[in-house]
Order: sequence, then structure tokens, then C-alpha cells
Amino acid sequence: MPLNKSEMIDALVITGTYLAQHARGEADPDGSLSVLTSTFFDPFEEVIRSEHTFNGWFTEAHIRNAIGAIAGMLKREQLVKWMQQYPDLPVDPAGRKTIGVIMAGNIPLVGFHDMLSVIMSGHSFLGKLSSKDDHLLKQVAGIICAVEPRFGKRISFTDEYLRDADAVIATGSDNSARHFSYYFKNTPHILRRNRNGITILSGDESDEELLLLGKDIFTYFGLGCRNVTKIYLPDHFDVTRLLRLYEEWAGLTEHHKYNNNLDYHRTIFLMKRIPFLDNGLVLFKEDVSIASPVGVVYYEKYSELNRLKKQIKGQSEQVQCVVSTIKEIENAIPPGTTQEPRLWDYADGVDTMEFLKRLTD
Repeated sequence: MPLNKSEMIDALVITGTYLAQHARGEADPDGSLSVLTSTFFDPFEEVIRSEHTFNGWFTEAHIRNAIGAIAGMLKREQLVKWMQQYPDLPVDPAGRKTIGVIMAGNIPLVGFHDMLSVIMSGHSFLGKLSSKDDHLLKQVAGIICAVEPRFGKRISFTDEYLRDADAVIATGSDNSARHFSYYFKNTPHILRRNRNGITILSGDESDEELLLLGKDIFTYFGLGCRNVTKIYLPDHFDVTRLLRLYEEWAGLTEHHKYNNNLDYHRTIFLMKRIPFLDNGLVLFKEDVSIASPVGVVYYEKYSELNRLKKQIKGQSEQVQCVVSTIKEIENAIPPGTTQEPRLWDYADGVDTMEFLKRLTD
């Protein structure tokens, strides 16, 4: 019997409730999910704790943060609100397609939303994982299929090229996107390129708001496409205020890969006599570019907000999200929320569900 929308939501709510245990790192063996916990908790915990040996950027804390974000997505009210936006979506289409999804590996479980979109659209998911993150999503998929075995027929993974996929969703660098564009030119596709988060400050932000912005900058070491890599400051703003506030993230330098990047760029700037500000854990450099390297945050000062808005509009293909408390900034999100996207906050602004729905029209 095919799954209906209500049954899919029920299964995902259970999955989210279970995953919240891993976000906390604490099992609840006596709870309503005791069977799932007794089967999956210890093996998944072992993967979480050992993943840094395969990808040095994937710390245990960051993995748990990513799992917590997914658990937040899989709340009933979120899933219902998401699905209500697609009332004519066929959950078991006669023209079901195999959707190949090529995933990035920049932050833990970054491809989860694509997998979720595919199975909720009624299609079959065929995932090609990044070698940098090829364990975690399989664990989550296994839990989903244990909760609702009928999902098992529609979730699979491959190490091969996606020659037999009916459509493709691929996330990667600008260079890989050019390759994908050629390889999948005759296949319906969504191709994602490099993007980053930016923030526009008014100068009236409280210390609390600026500290929340620190989460948007430093979570996942700044490697996510939603991480803030560029700050726009009003002319009168004293950038050293940020340097003082962000000293609370000093623990980042205990991570050798982050610290190596920090030392490298500090040395380059010194050798080339490039001005920069340094508080020992991050370098602030005035620069017109949006994407900054690990350990560096770019900033740019502005005098007129309307002129800045026009400037950013011209760079929209480089921007994934905008953080700001300024009401005039369209679609801005509050500080501290970039790594907690809602189900309808689609990467690159492309509606994945609408794309998947059209495949059966």
C-alpha cells in the first residue's frame, strides 16, 4: 500500500523525536521510542564520535548541532506548513522518477533536505554522497526506513555516476557546477554553486544580537553556504567592538585545521602588508568580496543603505542568506538563525519541491 502524506509526516515526526536524543547525546531508553533507541542509539553514537577521523572538520559538537537542526525541521507543525504549500503534490505519482542527488561535504548532513524533499514528493532518492561525509546520512536514512519501512523502497545510495537518474540535484563548487552542467545538460536538473551568508548592521545592535551573529559566522568553522563571511558596517561603526565580543569563541583555535588556516592567512597578510585586524582567533579584513577564507571575515563600510541594497542585489547570485535587524532589508533573517533554516528556505532560492512536482506534471 502506498504512503499517504499523513503517514509520511507521522513517520518523520517520530524520526525527529528520536534524533533529538543524538543532538543531546543522551539516550532515553524508557521513552516511547525505546525500540528505536535500543537498536540505533549506540551504533549512531559511535559514528558521531568517530567521524572526525574521516573528516577533520566534523567535530562531535558540530555533528550534534546539525542533527539538532534536522530534529527541528521534523516537527509536525513545520512539516504540515511545508506540505500545505503544495496541495496538489502527488505523494505516490504514477510517473515516479529516480532523482539523483549529488551532495556536498562541507558541513555534516548538508544533503538531508534534498533527500527529504525527494521522498516527500513521492519520487525515489538515489544519493551520491561526498567522500567527506559518507556515513551520517546513511545512518539517518536507516532510522527513517526503520520507522516507516515503505520508505526503504525509495531511498538508496550509489558510488557510481548517476547515468540512470531521471533528474539530478547537484551541489558543489563553481567548478564542479560547470562539469555538472555539461554532463547533465539533457537531464532535468538543479545545480548549486558557491554562495555565502552576509550581514548588514545598522550600528544599533545590542551586544546580545552581535553575539548571536557570532553563531552565524563561526558555527561549522564558517564552512557552510549559510555561514556569514561578509559584514556590511555603517561608516560610524567601530569594528573592534566585534573583535572584543568574539573573543568568547577562542576555543576555535584549539582545532588544528582551523588554527592552521588562521596562521596561514595571517602570514600571507603580513608578508604582503595587507591591513587586517586580529583578536587571536579571527582576522577581520576590509574587502569588497563576499566569500572569505576560513579564519577570515571580510567587512565593508557603507554610508547609504539604499545604495548598499542595490549593490547587494547585483551580487545576489553569490548570496545564500542575509542576516539583519534592519526592517528595510527584504527577506532578512535574525542573527543566530542561519544554521536553522526552515523547510521552505530553499538553497539558492530555487524551490526544490516545485521542481520535483513538475517532473510528474
